[in-house]
Amino acid sequence: MTTAGRAPSAALAEPVERVGRGWTSALSLANGAIWVGWYGPLQILLASQAEDFAPGSGLSKETMLAWVTGVGAVVSLAANPLFGALSDRTTSRRGRRTPWIVAGTAGGALSLLLLAGADGVWTMAAGWCLVQLTLNAAFAAVTAAVPDRVPRLQRGAVGGWLGAAQILGVVGGTGLATAAGGVGAGYVACAVFTTLGVLPYVLRYEDPRLAVADRPAWSWRGFAAGFWLSPREYPDLGWAWLTRFLMNLSNALVLLYLLYYLRDRLHHSDPEQGVLILTAVNGLTLLATVVVGGVWSDRLGRRKPFVIGAGLLMAVATAGLAVRQTWPGAIVAAAVLGIGFGVFTSVDFALMTDVLPKAGDRGKDLGVINVANALPQVAAPALAAPIVAHLGGYRVLYLVAAAVGLAGAVLVGRIRGVD
Repeated sequence: MTTAGRAPSAALAEPVERVGRGWTSALSLANGAIWVGWYGPLQILLASQAEDFAPGSGLSKETMLAWVTGVGAVVSLAANPLFGALSDRTTSRRGRRTPWIVAGTAGGALSLLLLAGADGVWTMAAGWCLVQLTLNAAFAAVTAAVPDRVPRLQRGAVGGWLGAAQILGVVGGTGLATAAGGVGAGYVACAVFTTLGVLPYVLRYEDPRLAVADRPAWSWRGFAAGFWLSPREYPDLGWAWLTRFLMNLSNALVLLYLLYYLRDRLHHSDPEQGVLILTAVNGLTLLATVVVGGVWSDRLGRRKPFVIGAGLLMAVATAGLAVRQTWPGAIVAAAVLGIGFGVFTSVDFALMTDVLPKAGDRGKDLGVINVANALPQVAAPALAAPIVAHLGGYRVLYLVAAAVGLAGAVLVGRIRGVD
């Protein structure tokens, strides 16, 4: 609790000074590096390992991949808010966030190296769970640094740059995994890049320190109870969370079996290269809109119209994968999806920071919000596997994904405290 009569420490103050390009660039690079560590495995390496380990295991490659990514996502669900809450209470001389960025990144790199040596489904699952645990510690701290340091009317622009770094991380991770020359080498390349990418931020910038007097009193009961954010008490936060969950679930349904879709449905001659091409096309169109969308949203002081428009565009693109199951159709869908997701990524991030309840709980609250990123990784395999195997295949899968995204676009209108 803050001592009566004394102003809270800088870590708890609402930021008013605009951050510079150097700070934004360094934080964005750190964010992109974390996404390299996630999406090199998710796009290529885990699917390749599942294909190698499935024969003789009694599981199909689809089921094995769904099981491993689903268990990892469960770890992510707990890790992000947990480490966000711990960073809120950290009184290090380097600030609340930097120590967790360093520790999480180092642990993530070591976990990726463990995955490089996996020899079966159990070591593969253990390695991926460790990657999710550690990199979520770093990611929780990176995202919390934004409301700590960035004023409200700059958050759309900063969110846009973080979103650009995110998609570059997806493309870069996919490219490293594809070009490295093997599964083990792909994991090593991702581990090295993830480590190097956070160095400019952690070496050059410090977070505002939290005074010991401002750290909340500790109790296990109070700490655990803090993770529940009542939708009745904070309705705008609840609707914003649900919107993010549905939009990310739609995207996760599209990405989960993309390698298998190209191989088994489109019969692409080089499906791994095809995934890289689609990811690059998606990334280029996303980059064309992610920063512009955030800046435009800041200037107008509005968030919801951008999220609604982006969601509608994403739903149309996803439905296109179901209607036109051809390689040219996939390229067009990837491009349109990138345009929509670019606008959504930057504006959604700004919207989320606008509905945070308390300055002292920014890391924890953003961690709870980020569950809406991780939970779709659990729900997507549970939905996608039976649809592909028994309920109509990829056509039905992508129609379901489009409907889910459309629901997210509509429900953002229920938020009242943000325009």
